[in-house]
Amino acid sequence: MAVTKARFRIGIDTGGTFTDIVSVDSETGAMRVTKVASTPSNPAVGLVRGVNDILKAADAGPADLLGLAHGTTVATNALLQGDIRSLGLLVTEGFRHILEIARQSVPEGYGNSYFWVKPDRLVPLQFVREAGGRLNFKGEELRPLDEASIREAARFFRRNKVEAIGICLMHSYANDAHERRAAEIIAEEYPEATLSLSCAVLPEYREYERAVTTLVDAFVKPYLDRYLKRVHDELGPLRDKPFLVMQSSGGVASAEQILRKPITTALSGPAAGALGSAVIAEVAGFPDLVTLDAGGTSTDFCLIEGAKPHLTNGGSVGAFPVRIPMIDIATIGIGGGSIAWISREGHLKVGPRSAGAVPGPMCYPNGGDEPAITDANLVLGRLPPSLIGGGIALNVERARKGIAALAERLPGKMSAEQLAAGIIEIANWAQANAIRQMTIQRGIDPRGFALLSFGGAGPAQSAAVMELLGMKACIVPPNPGNLSAFGLLAVDWRTDHIVTKVMHQDNVDLAAIAAHYAALENEATETLKRDGIDPARIRIVREADVRYAGQSMEVRVPAPGGKVDGTFLAQLIDAFNAAHLRTFGYNYAGKQKVELVNFAVSGFGVIERPSLPKLAMGSAKPVPKATRPVYFADHYADTPIYDRATLPPGFRLQGPAVVEEFGSTSVVFPGQQLEVDAHGILIIRSAKDAAA
Repeated sequence: MAVTKARFRIGIDTGGTFTDIVSVDSETGAMRVTKVASTPSNPAVGLVRGVNDILKAADAGPADLLGLAHGTTVATNALLQGDIRSLGLLVTEGFRHILEIARQSVPEGYGNSYFWVKPDRLVPLQFVREAGGRLNFKGEELRPLDEASIREAARFFRRNKVEAIGICLMHSYANDAHERRAAEIIAEEYPEATLSLSCAVLPEYREYERAVTTLVDAFVKPYLDRYLKRVHDELGPLRDKPFLVMQSSGGVASAEQILRKPITTALSGPAAGALGSAVIAEVAGFPDLVTLDAGGTSTDFCLIEGAKPHLTNGGSVGAFPVRIPMIDIATIGIGGGSIAWISREGHLKVGPRSAGAVPGPMCYPNGGDEPAITDANLVLGRLPPSLIGGGIALNVERARKGIAALAERLPGKMSAEQLAAGIIEIANWAQANAIRQMTIQRGIDPRGFALLSFGGAGPAQSAAVMELLGMKACIVPPNPGNLSAFGLLAVDWRTDHIVTKVMHQDNVDLAAIAAHYAALENEATETLKRDGIDPARIRIVREADVRYAGQSMEVRVPAPGGKVDGTFLAQLIDAFNAAHLRTFGYNYAGKQKVELVNFAVSGFGVIERPSLPKLAMGSAKPVPKATRPVYFADHYADTPIYDRATLPPGFRLQGPAVVEEFGSTSVVFPGQQLEVDAHGILIIRSAKDAAA
């Protein structure tokens, strides 16, 4: 009897409105895509429905599946929408107010203004308990752990039904013995509690960031655990297949590994889009670009240089600062479902409130009662009468009535089309300003970058955003609504490990550094081996956090591999001076000694990435499948409508035009030129740039 060889890999990106699915045949390179409506009450249902749909379309079954990779917003949504009253914190005696003190920082734009009010703490003070005992910064015990105080704290948490507890004791990054023993005691007294230890989540100094990151990890752990169990149950015959989850750092890990440190998924979904964009950037020949990923509820942005997304070691999820390796992504509340509304001052606003998947924009079947960006684009003729290959019929008249009713509440006489155009213009400027913040405010000229647009709602407006910023081009990849799901199939397994050991340049202990790196490298290797990675596919990368003596913040730089000796130190310092100059515009090379602060290791399990095939040359010139009136500037114009699948490589057209496909619609505005490259990527330029 013939044995079926597993060959399909599937990526699943669950968004607020749709769940995107991409499958790749590892033998032929053939790619299939689909979308299904997300199921907010239980996202696992939509996930499994999409997987089954795409397997059925490929005439495949469980035996044909190599594995699944998933980008999820469960951790983010739990933080933004969850009830934090079930969270507690155990700290060293005398440090009960660590969250209250926090950092002396005020959001940009407030300065010393008395209008700004510090946000609520992640854990109310009454749920912060103290443990006796103390270590110094070297990890040496100054006072033994007071186990009675920990038992008392555990009983307090149990009486008050505090379900998730973060343990953050002083200097546990240097010696984890006190935290490990505290966890054992709490588990004895309160076995139902969910625990996170700072020595495991973030073994770095800076108690505030370590405490918050540990608390976030503790808080999202039960949410993610329930979700992954639901997915496992829903998968049925597919549950034995490898199931990987995207991390914020741009790598995937097994579900088992993720549950040990769920904080790593805080920006799981957007990270997948950034990695997919990096593949497109290299293929399209635009290594420097800004990504614009617009979905139903929000737009995510990422800066890519040299076909590599920018990384950061710290960011925020909502109001909570977390310190984990993550792709540097900015998010605003503008998406296809973002609602247009009028403020108390009588001004037109768009977002951040969204119609989401349920009920959806007004034009959707059973849609909401407030107009959204999708309604505006439909009224302007820029969207087709149905989405997702006819799967969602759109009601243009209901959308028009909703926008007209909103127009009546504004001063002056404004038509539905004029207000719809205003809604789109506000959204475009919001996206353009977000790009300005991540480029111009960092000393980067966006005119030297292209704009890569994806997500179901991105390509309908992104060519206009490109014009606002004078960017080189607007790039729309094949299947733009599914690029994040594609990105899940283009990333390696990854695990990150770090240790704090502050050393001044004049007192560097090279033998200690070598020992730290050896231990971290062993941890990374063993973690990947536990997930079944072939040792031949494991790649280890060293990094270090370095600063000038007297500075309070560090810059992460690559560290040389091999022997740790004087040459290693010299190369590391040179790399830091170069990175400081590149980041801040100056350095103190040769004038100021440095300090080594953290030593970090990332382990990668290298996968075979899917390739983007070239299009076959067409023999006939494509013709529009239809024309329809589309509103540009202040009037309707009969505009050709193209089916993207019919556009051959090398094809060019002058705007205005609309290009439709399953999952997304691209708009080429008047005065712009579109070109199809060899891989089917759409490249839109302004007329003057196209001529040049």
